[in-house]
Amino acid sequence: MIITEIVGSIGSLSPEELDSCHIERVRMPLSDLTRRIQRVRTDHGRELGIRLAPGAADLRAGDILARDERSLVVIELESTDVLVIAPATIEQMGVVAHNLGNRHLPAQFFGPEEDFEGLGGHDGVMVIQYDHTAEHYLERIGVPHIRLQRAMRVPFRHAEHTH
Repeated sequence: MIITEIVGSIGSLSPEELDSCHIERVRMPLSDLTRRIQRVRTDHGRELGIRLAPGAADLRAGDILARDERSLVVIELESTDVLVIAPATIEQMGVVAHNLGNRHLPAQFFGPEEDFEGLGGHDGVMVIQYDHTAEHYLERIGVPHIRLQRAMRVPFRHAEHTH
């Protein structure tokens, strides 16, 4: 089977719809979400081809690749090694963002409503893929951070820019 478009998101289905469907999962590493053409295998051993149109949006956790009246094929993400950075002040956030940005490390930002185990209350966090030099830098300047294995919802992408 060749998948040429995403047919929906599991998050948009009602509990009744989910209960009535058999769900096959395709476990993917975060980095594969940006690939338009690839072969994948479901947790039931079925091989699928994905061939999305040029310019199509990145795949996301929970995307439905195939659906019929009784079953769904859904993307599930593998955990990624990340650093969750929780600066205590706006000054710390500016310094960290500037220095990590100079290293071209892609980041994602989350507000206080997002739960990151081990951080307790926070006003917001910056999340980057684990990098040992970034971790040493954060330790050296005393910025609160933790290392986690977490299934991120969207891939880390480098911003397009020129110098």
